[in-house]
Amino acid sequence: MKHILLSLGMAATAVTAWGAETLTSPDGKMKMEFDLVAGGIPQYSLSLDGKQIIAPSRLGFKLLKVGDLTDGFKVLSVDTASVDETWKPVWGEESEIRNNYKEMKVALQQPSTKHRMDIRFRIFNDGLGFRYEFPQQKKLAHFTIEDEITEFAMTGDHEAYWIPADYETQEYDYTRSRLSEIRENMHEAWTHHNSWEGLVSPTGVQTALMMKTDDGTYINLHEAALVDYPAMHLELNDTTNVFKALLNPDADGYMAVMHTDCVTPWRTVIASKDARDILASRITLNLNDPCKIEDTSWIKPMKYVGVWWEMITGKSKWSYTNDLPNVHIDRPEDYLTVKPHGRHGATTENVKRYIDFAAEHGFDGVLVEGWNIGWEDWSNRFKDEVFDFVTPYPDFNLPEIREYAKAKGVEMIMHHETSSSIRNYERRMDEAYKFMKDNGYNAVKSGYVGFILPRGSKHYSQWSVNHYQYAVEKAADYKIMVNAHEAVRPTGLCRTWPNLIGNESARGTEYQAFGGSKPSHTTILPFTRLIGGPMDYTPGIFEMDISKINPKNKSWVNTTLANQLSLYVTMSSPLQMAADFPENYERFMDAFQFIKDVALDWDKSWYLEAEPMEYLTVARKEKGADRWFVGGTNGETPREAVVDFSFLPKGKYKVTVYRDGKDAHYRNNPQSYVVETKTVTNKSKMKVYTAAGGGFAMTVLPEEK
Repeated sequence: MKHILLSLGMAATAVTAWGAETLTSPDGKMKMEFDLVAGGIPQYSLSLDGKQIIAPSRLGFKLLKVGDLTDGFKVLSVDTASVDETWKPVWGEESEIRNNYKEMKVALQQPSTKHRMDIRFRIFNDGLGFRYEFPQQKKLAHFTIEDEITEFAMTGDHEAYWIPADYETQEYDYTRSRLSEIRENMHEAWTHHNSWEGLVSPTGVQTALMMKTDDGTYINLHEAALVDYPAMHLELNDTTNVFKALLNPDADGYMAVMHTDCVTPWRTVIASKDARDILASRITLNLNDPCKIEDTSWIKPMKYVGVWWEMITGKSKWSYTNDLPNVHIDRPEDYLTVKPHGRHGATTENVKRYIDFAAEHGFDGVLVEGWNIGWEDWSNRFKDEVFDFVTPYPDFNLPEIREYAKAKGVEMIMHHETSSSIRNYERRMDEAYKFMKDNGYNAVKSGYVGFILPRGSKHYSQWSVNHYQYAVEKAADYKIMVNAHEAVRPTGLCRTWPNLIGNESARGTEYQAFGGSKPSHTTILPFTRLIGGPMDYTPGIFEMDISKINPKNKSWVNTTLANQLSLYVTMSSPLQMAADFPENYERFMDAFQFIKDVALDWDKSWYLEAEPMEYLTVARKEKGADRWFVGGTNGETPREAVVDFSFLPKGKYKVTVYRDGKDAHYRNNPQSYVVETKTVTNKSKMKVYTAAGGGFAMTVLPEEK
C-alpha cells in the first residue's frame, strides 16, 4: 500500500473570533464551507467549479431529554489533514483504488450543556463525506436520538430518479420527476409495489438518490459505513427543495441509542458534470474501514445456477406439502406422514439436474431454495420458530447431493430464509453455519421476508442493521460468504467485510415474474443501488414469456435477450447467477456462451457512455488476464451506442459481439439477436444498435499471432 499523510493544520483551541472554514478538494474544483450561524447553528454548503450545488444546510440532532444538539455551539478546534493512498480490494470493479481527500474535523461544544459533538468532513475530487463523532464525555455518556437534522439543500427544482421511502423494503421501480413533482407522483409509485407498511412520507425518498440539474450537473446523495445506526432516507420540503435526514425508527419510535465514544455513518454527496464520474466514484468504499479479515483466500467470486426461477415463476413450490395442520418445525418426522403436493422444486433428482448443468458448463455453484422444512406456513405470521436451517425435506437427500456435487466439482450454496425472525436466526446461527461447513457449503443466501421479529422493529432500524452486521461477522468466523436478501441496502461495508459478497436490497429480476419491471430499470440501478455495493440481481433470463413456463402467470420479462447478457458487465458483482432454466439456455447456446465466458472480478473498469434511466456502456478488464468485456444496457428509446476501444493496449483484438437484431424489441421480439465477430484496435470505434429495452455484450481477446 502506498500511503501519504500530510497534516495541514493543528488544533486551535478556544477560538474566540471564528469565521467560516473552507475545505477544497485535491484538484481544487470542489469546495465545502462550514460555519456557525444564528446563535451557534452548524451548517455547511458545497460548490463545484465555483457554483453552489448544496446551499447552506443545517447539521445536528434532536435528543431525548438531555437537550438538543442543534444550536448554541462554539468551536473548540479545527484540525485538517490530507491523505493520498491506494489500497487493494479483495474483489471489485478494479484491483487498486485511490483514496485521495482533504479532511477537516471541527470540534464543537455547547457551553450551556457542556455537550461535545465533532463533525468530520472529507472532500474528494468527486464529492464530500461527513459524519458526526461523539467523544467520551461525562455529560453525554449515552443518549437517544429522536431526530437527525442533517439537511441537503438543493439549489433548484432538479430532475430526480427516486423510489419511495419505506421502512421495510427497497423493491420499487424508479420514478423520474422534478423535485416539485415527487408529492403528486408518490402515491402512484407506492401503489405499484405491495408495500408491507405503507407510505412513510408523501415526499420521502430512499438513498442512493440520483439527481440532475438544469445545467447538467449530476448529484448523488447516499451514506457510507452504516454500522450501529438506522438507515437514512430523505424527506423533501418541496417548497424549499431541502432534503432532511429521515431515519428508520425503532419499536419505540426513537431513531438510535448511542454510547460515547461513537460515530454516525458518513453522509455522502457525489457530484460531477459527467454522469460517468458518478459510476466511477469510489467515495462510498473509501469512507469504510479497511478489511478486517486477515486471511481472505477463501473469499472467491462465484458464478452459479440454481433451483429458484422455477419457484419465482410459479412452476414449482418451495414447500413439500399443502397439509398445513400436521406440519410443525419441532416434529420433522410429521413430513413422512403427509401427502406431498408433487410440485416441490428442491428434490434430489431435480437438484442433480442443475448440478450436471453446472458441471458441464463450468459454473462454480448451485443454489437450492426450499430444501429445508418449514415452508408450508412461514411468512408474515409473526411465528418465532419457523426454520431450523439444518433439517431437509424427505425428498431432499442432503448427503447424496453433497457427494454428487463434490464428485462433479460443483459447490452447493446454502439458503437460509429467516422469515424475518431475527432472534430465531441468531440463536441457531452457530449450528447452521457449522452444519454448512460440515456439508461443504461455503456460501449462504440469507433472506428476510416478512415482518421483523421481535415485533415492532423494522427492516432498516438500528436493531435490524446490527443483526445484518452480526450475521456477516459471524459468517466470517466460519469462513462463509454471505449474499443477503431483503437486508438493508449496502453502504460500502464490503470493503471491511469482503465476505459480504452480494446483496439484493432492490427490485431484482424476480419482479419480472411478478408483473414486470420498467425497461429502464437496469439503467438507473448502477447510479443508485449499486453505489453502495454489488447486487445479486439474478440476470440471464432468455425466455421472456412467463406463461410458457407457468400458464397461470401472464408476466413478461421487459428486456431483450441481448440486454440480459449486458447486465453481467454493467451490473458488476462477484456473485452472478444464470437464473433461467437449463433448457432455455440450451435453445440459445451461442448467446449462452457469453454468460459462460464473462469474468466476475476486474483489474480496471471504464465507463464509456452513461445517462441515468436512459443507457450506459461499460468496459472491464478481467483481473489477471488479457480479456476484456463490454456491456451496453439501454432503456425504452432505441439508440446507437458508440464503443470507443481506446481502453485497449496496442495490438489487434478479436471482438465477439452479442447484440439486438434490427427488429428486436423488449415486448414484441425480445429474442432477436445477432452474434458476430470483428477485429479492432485501440483506435477503433464501433456503433452498435440497441433496441427498446435492449443492449449488447462483447468479449474482447488479443488476436493470435
